Amino acid sequence: MARGGSGDPDHGMELLWREAEHEPRPGLSLRRIVRAAVELADAEGLEGLSMRKVADRLGFTTMSLYRHVPGRDQLVDLMVDEVTGEVLAEARGSSPAGAPDRPQAGEGWRERLEEVARQGWELRGRHPWLAEVRGSRHLPGPNGVAYYDHMLGTLAGTALRPPEVIAVIGLLGRFVDAEALLLVETRREERRSGVSERDWWGARDSLYERLGRYPAITRLWETGGWDRPEDSFTFGLSRLLDGVEVLVRERAGERDGGPGGERDETRDVIRDGVRGESCPECGTPLDAARSGRPRVYCSRACRQRAYRRRSTDT
Repeated sequence: MARGGSGDPDHGMELLWREAEHEPRPGLSLRRIVRAAVELADAEGLEGLSMRKVADRLGFTTMSLYRHVPGRDQLVDLMVDEVTGEVLAEARGSSPAGAPDRPQAGEGWRERLEEVARQGWELRGRHPWLAEVRGSRHLPGPNGVAYYDHMLGTLAGTALRPPEVIAVIGLLGRFVDAEALLLVETRREERRSGVSERDWWGARDSLYERLGRYPAITRLWETGGWDRPEDSFTFGLSRLLDGVEVLVRERAGERDGGPGGERDETRDVIRDGVRGESCPECGTPLDAARSGRPRVYCSRACRQRAYRRRSTDT
């Protein structure tokens, strides 16, 4: 998903994590630019997004926009964080602290995971261009990080190993994007051709005349396999969650000494480098944590080095 970008990534980070504009000043502002860009992308998709079009929409020159945002790539990152705030607000609900409620450990994880998937699906329904944002080097903003933390928290208390929690959330996100991207491409073809997807396929008689020689297709056709197709998002999400549930039960069995193997407490303590008596990066002995949360690294610097190394390995 790598994507070339213009400008300094650190500058983009400063833009994303800027202090909120509580009272926007008259005239052009970064907030106005981002909102106008979102409206433009909602109407025309990412292929229709350009700095010039955003400037025209706001009634300013293109150069005026560059005083606030370095380029289109950074603008897209800002747009993603802006609309992610919509699902973050849903997750926060009425929490007075302004953060999503923490789930009860281990219970109801499947319902929580399904909820975040459907929130992401509905968000892409409102902003289809989100599925077109490709690349592995999109900087996250505060809304994106907060909602990602909320998603990871849906699996709190399960027996999944830490890398598996991260992998499950990544798999879920890619599934939602893939389903949304199919809809985006379908709508794009319908706009381009002026013919609906159903009508286009319905007119392919020359293809259907050739399908009778294929027994599996013929059998499914004659037994109504295409008459009432499954909703692909609902069907795929259910099957994905089924697979995660199998893994959760398997790990729970390992942890509790049930089916799947005897419990190895030493492995539970140090498995995956999550806990140990010394820092896995530099070997410095770890002092006991003041809170109930175990210490993993001796310092923030070691934690950052470990994160960079794992990212590079991946």
